[in-house]
Amino acid sequence: MAENKEELRKALLYQPKNGYDSIGQPDREAMESYSRDYKCFLDAAKTEREAVEETIALAKKAGFVAWEAGMTAKPGDRYYYNNRGKAILFVTVGKQPFEMGTRITAAHIDSPRLDLKPNPLYEDGELALFKTHYYGGIKKYQWPTVPLALHGVVAKKDGSVVPIVIGEDAEDPVFCISDLLVHLSGDQMRKTLADGIPGENLNVIVGSVPLAEDEGSDRIKVGVLQLLYQQYGITEEDFLSAELCLVPAMKARDVGLDRSLIGAYGHDDRVCAYAAFAPLLKQEIPEYSSVCILADKEEIGSEGVSGMQSHAFETFMEELCQAQSGSWRRCFANSICMSADVTNGFDPTYPEVSDKRNNARMNYGLALCKYTGARGKAGASDASAELVAGVRRILDDKKILWQMAELGKVDQGGGGTVAVYMANRNIDTLDAGVPVLSMHAPYELVSKLDCYMTYRAMEAFYQAE
Repeated sequence: MAENKEELRKALLYQPKNGYDSIGQPDREAMESYSRDYKCFLDAAKTEREAVEETIALAKKAGFVAWEAGMTAKPGDRYYYNNRGKAILFVTVGKQPFEMGTRITAAHIDSPRLDLKPNPLYEDGELALFKTHYYGGIKKYQWPTVPLALHGVVAKKDGSVVPIVIGEDAEDPVFCISDLLVHLSGDQMRKTLADGIPGENLNVIVGSVPLAEDEGSDRIKVGVLQLLYQQYGITEEDFLSAELCLVPAMKARDVGLDRSLIGAYGHDDRVCAYAAFAPLLKQEIPEYSSVCILADKEEIGSEGVSGMQSHAFETFMEELCQAQSGSWRRCFANSICMSADVTNGFDPTYPEVSDKRNNARMNYGLALCKYTGARGKAGASDASAELVAGVRRILDDKKILWQMAELGKVDQGGGGTVAVYMANRNIDTLDAGVPVLSMHAPYELVSKLDCYMTYRAMEAFYQAE
């Protein structure tokens, strides 16, 4: 009887468990190999432009070529579509016509950061500083006293574009935002966390040496400009047509005595972007075409020409469908999409913001989110029960570890993904991604096991018939 009761409990109860209780040594070795590759990607791709460059380089080695209108779309063809160097789309053409539907993954490659203002450089108190404008949702107090690296491009009037990366090489200088010493911070400490560091105080120190043998004003600022001109050939006016940002100058590292976590800047959402992209590199011809979208601007609403609301996606898919004399609208109606974005991992230090029964946990595998949004599901696409059931079947058939999750308690806050913009295109869409600790902080944490299971899930999704 006891045995029958145990079987009954196993059959009836939903009892997710820690993934390390079920994976074997082969999976652990594959997980470590995948994690090494992912950490290399993180270090090489700290901005959306760098992510585009890195994925194109890897894709070319796997046989992908740049898409141009009028090309063929035969089973096995592999293409990429570079959207202005800031977003990228990939496709492996499947056996079925596009009109029969595709398997789409959609992730984003932008992360919260500090952008330089158009006229950023100034001198005050015999220090040279950059003015910044934060990008995305950040806790401003987390960014002072963190070593920062300068990334981006400067577009000059002659048409040339100058790439800049300072702070990543071991011999490079880094940059830093100062904070008030605790001895004089009585007034600051009485403020709320949100108000303790105003956005206009996120000023980055870039120099302190005055220009030699010069008696004019702003000698330190001019000294910095002289260094920039000598190395990059740029002047102060060139900042007006630049895209430069400050990101944490830290490498991806294993975290914990057991090395089970990865600490890095930009897990949101490059952890899902890489998991969605990597399976394409060794994929054989799928039954249905595999499409991977790595979009920009998610952190500020997916707006603009490189965001998920852009019609660049329609342009690419329409041209692919035309190559098969098909309808892109019919293709969308028959497609399914995994909106690959992160969710919060349960943090025992802050349990009050989570519903323990419905929050993602570290090491429990890929997190499926039927809906995101805030409070009354505002801004969510809310996947259908049939779609969720279909994805459950795909994952269970491949013995991939997964969990169902919500983003915190109902009235605590919330967040959105690109899912709603895919669903608005008449594409069945489900959110799925990696649980993260310290999301949107300069240094975020993810589980290696969850990363690996997300990769396997995207691989299985592409293969699903």
